[in-house]
Amino acid sequence: MTETVPSETSEPAVVGSLSPSRASDFTACPLKYRLRVIDKVPEPLDPVAVRGTLVHAVLEKLFDAEAPQRTLDAARGLLPGSWAALSDEDERCGSLFDADAEHEAAWLAECEQLLASYFRMEDPQWVEPAEREIKVEHVLDGGLRLRGIVDRLDVAPDGRIRVVDYKTGKAPNERFADKAMFQMRFYALVVWRTRGVMPSLLQLMYLGDGTFLHYVPEEADLLATERRVKALWSAIETATRTGEFLPRKGPLCGWCSFQALCPAWGGTPPPYPGHELPAATAS
Repeated sequence: MTETVPSETSEPAVVGSLSPSRASDFTACPLKYRLRVIDKVPEPLDPVAVRGTLVHAVLEKLFDAEAPQRTLDAARGLLPGSWAALSDEDERCGSLFDADAEHEAAWLAECEQLLASYFRMEDPQWVEPAEREIKVEHVLDGGLRLRGIVDRLDVAPDGRIRVVDYKTGKAPNERFADKAMFQMRFYALVVWRTRGVMPSLLQLMYLGDGTFLHYVPEEADLLATERRVKALWSAIETATRTGEFLPRKGPLCGWCSFQALCPAWGGTPPPYPGHELPAATAS
């Protein structure tokens, strides 16, 4: 049985925006959030992140074809053009491999392996997504806009909705599974609030190891997610007003591009630029 919520007649004035990625940034390390969202410190391209972007682009384009043409060979054939388009969109991609053709070829081979993993997990000839790479957003009562980009929405003939997200890494261990599912609950909350239908299933597809992570949302879960997001935004507002974005050491610090600016690692962040609440990106 699908759950429904009453539609809102008007939206309150927007006070700020938050995406799942930026929410995770602040939760993991408030200083990282500040440097990325407020200071907008430039970050180098990460080949792993770019690989994920490229694979996502190929999977989106794959569904432009008629079902019988959605083959692994077709997906592989989309790689060169998608990579060229991505390079045109961001000129930094052209220098990602410093003209090292061998390194680039090995990287593209990794993309092919991830596509092959997808085809082992699912046959796209039997899937007809209702929407792909869809921008979703909803303004909460207090004026906070929740926003993000959902990889895929599947809608069954009876109206049931499945939210699908591709991950090009490996599935997290049990300690980090809730963190991974927070993004999906976030999306499910927005879909529920905007469409009046609670998603029946949240599905994460980890192409790195061919693992699925499924979750059936319940009303209590999504309401708890909404409260959690509101509390998180309140903490962001306080930090923005006071300028106190404290660093938080953790196991992922070694992969952080801001480590040289972090006091926890002997660095010095730039002067705090001000107290205006930023509109977080939807990435």
